[in-house]
Formats: sequence, structure tokens, C-alpha cells
Amino acid sequence: MLQSSKIVNNFDWITVVIYLILVFIGWLNIYSSSFDGDSFDFSARYGKQMIMIVVVVVLLVTILFFNAQLFPAFSIIFYAFIIFLLIMVLLIGDTTGGSKSWFVIGSFKIQPSEFAKLATALIIAKTAGRENFRLAKNLNQFLIVAGLIFLPMFLILLQGDAGSALVFIAFIFVLYREGLSFWWLIILFVEILVFIAFFFLDTYLIYTILTLAALVTHRYNTGNFKESIFAFLLIIVIITVQAAIVVFFRAEINISVMIVISVLFVSMLAFIKYLRKMHFKAVIIPVLLLFYMSSVYSTAYVYKNILKSHQQERITILFYPEKDISGVGYQTHQSKIAIGSGGFYGKGFLKGTQTKYDFVPEQDTDYIFCTVGEEWGFVGTTFVILLFTALIFRIIYLAERQKSKFSRIFGYSLALIIFLHYSVNIAMTIGLAPVIGIPLPFLSYGGSSLVSFSLFLFIFLRLDAERESVFG
Repeated sequence: MLQSSKIVNNFDWITVVIYLILVFIGWLNIYSSSFDGDSFDFSARYGKQMIMIVVVVVLLVTILFFNAQLFPAFSIIFYAFIIFLLIMVLLIGDTTGGSKSWFVIGSFKIQPSEFAKLATALIIAKTAGRENFRLAKNLNQFLIVAGLIFLPMFLILLQGDAGSALVFIAFIFVLYREGLSFWWLIILFVEILVFIAFFFLDTYLIYTILTLAALVTHRYNTGNFKESIFAFLLIIVIITVQAAIVVFFRAEINISVMIVISVLFVSMLAFIKYLRKMHFKAVIIPVLLLFYMSSVYSTAYVYKNILKSHQQERITILFYPEKDISGVGYQTHQSKIAIGSGGFYGKGFLKGTQTKYDFVPEQDTDYIFCTVGEEWGFVGTTFVILLFTALIFRIIYLAERQKSKFSRIFGYSLALIIFLHYSVNIAMTIGLAPVIGIPLPFLSYGGSSLVSFSLFLFIFLRLDAERESVFG
């Protein structure tokens, strides 16, 4: 009894209050977007969400009495169970919105991918939280952690749920806090730039820019200007020879392929030379160049041959929003109208015309932020953003005061996943990100999202209540 009283006293009630306000705002807007004017109906979405809120409250109170040592102890079992569910949903799951990621039980649906983030955070905290874990100095340890992150991410991609898979990028920033080299973030940033460039530039031009950037990097990395010039000239010579062969034999080969062949040849020479000299910093440059070139090819292949037409259109609309505002771009276009029509103070609770007449599909799930914008205006949307910002900074503050690495890593995982969810979701509703279908934490309709995020948060708060203890 004394121990339980101590835990309750140590609980961070500031975070709890922010959480409760967000959940209440979410339910109000779900009610507004799905209420049809009749009497209260528990079979409606707002009724189901209320039931889930009651269930979550019971779960959260139960967590208070859990032994905190159970969380790291059962992390492996929970992770394995979620991986099993992610495999099973591929076999017997229900397809909704183009992704096969749901189990249907009566009138309720369960989405394992929502719980995969919690399971991955637990297993990463368990693995990287060991005292002998040195992420920056041990390649094997890094590969193990990367594998634990990639496995659920890959299974979720197979379900066709690219949005939920994207969220796992957050773990890279968690690992950076734990010692991962800053260069991994640079590599990721350049990869994002390469992906974006694919939609604006010709392939041969991207290859040319990447090659020149690699040569400049090699110059500053090795200090050997003559070698960089020689590599550049050798590439030009090889391209010229290929062009001559094309003209002479009337072969069909485009400039992009010529550049790739030339760079591949020069990169292999550089790789062999510097590997023999054990100059690994110089070796990494041609390796990265080939990696980025292959990513351009793989992006083109995936975009044209693997993504479904509606997924291609969603990405295209992001970069060219004026192309189809009556088709694939309709949802985002109407969302922007709804948010803009709210003005400064909003139209008022239950008075949103876009909301009442269903102009925006999924207005109580992925697009719930536009309901906030229409009915509560700039004041309401700003308040929601400030709440999320306060929550994230509060979690980071709590994570930094943990004595246990397990608790700190778990806390950072929570903060960064919430940040990625809320920033991408809001950007999606105002047309700054593609429609990738991820919910707004604590606000969007959906039992799986509410339960998983609530468990995530309160497990961390339970760990924080014993922040002087060491877990793992």
C-alpha cells in the first residue's frame, strides 16, 4: 500500500492532464463529425470511441499497480507476439482503404501495426539499454537494432500501409540520442532529397548532381584534388566512348545508363584502391554514390511498378496539387477549405458546414484536424498544436531525468513517434505532405490508435514514477 501511494505521488500529473485534454478534444470533434441529430447512439463512432475511452481508463489505472520490471522482462515476448500478428494479418486480415492491416471482431477492428510501434520501442529499449551496448563502436549491435526496427516496418509495408511504416523512421533519431553517428542522419537527409528530386528532375540530371557531389566530397575528404579531377575526366571519357558506340552501332542506350556504367567502373577502381590501403573514409564515398544512384532506380521502379495507381496519384498531388482537385486531390482540397473557413474563432461546435455535409472524407479519423479548424478556428488549431508541443517537450524532459537507459530510450521513442504522427498528419491535412493515412494521436477515431498510444504513454509514466530505479 505504501509502495502504491509513492507511485501515485511520483506520477507526472502534468502529462496526464495534457493527455486527458487531448482525448477530450478528440472525442468532442468525433462527436461533431459523426453526430446525426438523433439521440445518443453507442453504435455510432462517437459512442464506440467513448466505450474505448472507458476501456483505456481502466487499463491505465491497472498499469499503476504493475511492477515496472515487467515491461523490460516481457518486451521480447510482446515483440514476438506482435510480429506474429503482423504476419497473420497478411494471411487472414481485412482490407480497408487499400491496406490489408485489420482484424475484424464483430463491429470492432484491431490494427496490429499500431501496437507494433510500442512493441518495437520496448525491444529497442531492452536491447540498447544494456550497459555494454555501444551503438557507435559496435557494428554487430547496430545491425541487430536495425533488424529489430526493419522487421515490423517491412511487414507493415507488405500490408500496403506505407504511412504506418514511415513512422518507424523515428527510431533513427532515438538511436542518435544513444550514440549513433550524426553521419547516419546526413545519409538519411540526402536520401530524402534524392527521393524528392525524382519528381522534379530527369534521372540523368540527378545522377550528374550526385556524381559531382561525390567528387567534391572526395576532394575535401582526401585532400587529393588531382585524383578527383582524374576521376571526373575518366567518367567523361567512358561516357564519350559509350556515346560513340551508340552512334556507330545504332544501339539503344540512354544517357542515364551511360552515367551509371561510367560511375560504376570508376567507383569500383576507387573501392579497390582505397580498400587495399585500408582508407575506409575514402571507400565510403563511392559506396554511398552507388547507393543513392540505386535508390533513384528503385524509387522509379517502385513508383511505376509496385505502387497502386491511387498511391502514385497521392504522391504526385503532393508536388503538383493543382492537377486533380476534383479527384485524388479532392480530400486535401476540401480539408484546406474547411480549415480556412473556420477563420480566427471558428464556426462553433456542431456548426461546421464542411463537417455536417461530409465534404471531407475520413473527417473523424485521419482528417480530424480539419474539423478542429472549421469549428474552433485558428484559436482551436493553435491550442491543439501547443498541447502536442507541450506534451512532446514534457516527455523529453522526463526521459532525460531517468536513471535507467531503458526508460530514457523508451521515453524518446514515445516523444519522437508522437511528433512524427502529429506533424505528418497536420501537414497532410493542409497539403504539405502526401495522404499516407496516419492518425492524429489521441484525437482521431479508432480504438487501436487510442489504446496503443495511451498504453505507450502510461507505461512510460509508470517507469518515470520509479525514475531512480534501473530497469532492463
